[in-house]
Amino acid sequence: MASSFEKVCVVGLGYIGLPTAAILATHGLSVTGIDKNPTVVETVNKGKIHIVEPELEAVVSGVVATGRLKAASAVEAAEVFLIAVPTPLGKNEAPDLSYVQSAVSDIAPLLVRGNLVILESTSPVGTTEQVSEGLAKGRPDLTFPHQAGELADIQIAYCPERVLPGQVLHELVNNDRVIGGMTPRCAERTVGLYTTFVRGNCLVTDSRTAEMTKLTENAFRDVNIAFANELSMICDQLRINVWELIDLANRHPRVKILQPGPGVGGHCIAVDPWFIIDSAPEQAKLMRTAREVNDLKPRYVVRHVRERSARFSNPVIACLGLSFKADIDDLRESPAVEIVRDLAESVTGELLVVEPHIRKLPAVLAGRDHLTLASTEDAIARADIVLLLVNHRRFRNIDRRLLLEKVVIDTRGMWR
Repeated sequence: MASSFEKVCVVGLGYIGLPTAAILATHGLSVTGIDKNPTVVETVNKGKIHIVEPELEAVVSGVVATGRLKAASAVEAAEVFLIAVPTPLGKNEAPDLSYVQSAVSDIAPLLVRGNLVILESTSPVGTTEQVSEGLAKGRPDLTFPHQAGELADIQIAYCPERVLPGQVLHELVNNDRVIGGMTPRCAERTVGLYTTFVRGNCLVTDSRTAEMTKLTENAFRDVNIAFANELSMICDQLRINVWELIDLANRHPRVKILQPGPGVGGHCIAVDPWFIIDSAPEQAKLMRTAREVNDLKPRYVVRHVRERSARFSNPVIACLGLSFKADIDDLRESPAVEIVRDLAESVTGELLVVEPHIRKLPAVLAGRDHLTLASTEDAIARADIVLLLVNHRRFRNIDRRLLLEKVVIDTRGMWR
């Protein structure tokens, strides 16, 4: 199905919004990306990027040069408005939809009959309907799907991203997409947009099911990671090598245990299950327990490091990695950042932090006298304790002989 759209406005130029805007532009659409951070706007308009994502800068540079993509600080008129803003956790693990609400307020004045509004931000069930209601309040002269169904002036749909950082450009194009239209016509028009670049299947459902699909995918992964993390703590107690145990157990044809780590981070798995728990707290008992297990793991690692550091009067601890997963610069909800912060507050000594994908420490770690950003070589050479928190590729090839006289705590099993 070919798209009849020519101009798209993408609200939010983060880890999903910018790649999506760039891909749409490469397929012939005129795209304006909106971000309230002036540095982001300036960077993109220079054909550069403010995030780490393989091959993305070359794509952005190309479409900016041709005029297909530009960035701006205020929403502009378009045929399609695509919302890709953050949906973080607020107080008491409740969803914070303020960014979505702000986007709705910015879009509403520019709507004209026939426009399509798509929410991509990971959201609690019912958020797409709230978008429709919010737009209706701002534009009583137009009709919306919750009011007029198929006859609405404005179509609205939900289409969650489901990409892996580090492989975003490939997965945006090749992964299946779930299209949740508030009406069949909303879904049909949304499919028309996504089929301009998606080679995978566009699977049509209603908006509530699409919202729950995204949350379910990440809650499933969270529960399985929690099993692995809990298993690792049990194995510590019983003096069993958890990595060997998992290798052996996974030889069973119907067992596939994931790898444990220092916790769970990122903008999806560490957050999305709480959206389900918030919506159905009495029913989501397993998901809540999984969240508690995974949230406990960083504190467990900190306690382990403190116990091992007690043998030193003024230990030097090399903390390898800050990002929430390997080979990216994304620190959102990272358990490694939490661990380093807690060590800085509870251990007497020096912390040498190694994160090859950033140039300066995040605000939560900056300004501490005994905590510095260091190179891999310097950190290991000076360290009494080497704490591996992220399995970056460049850590894999560290000469193991350099670790022989060190206390090594490998939370990822990379050096087992």
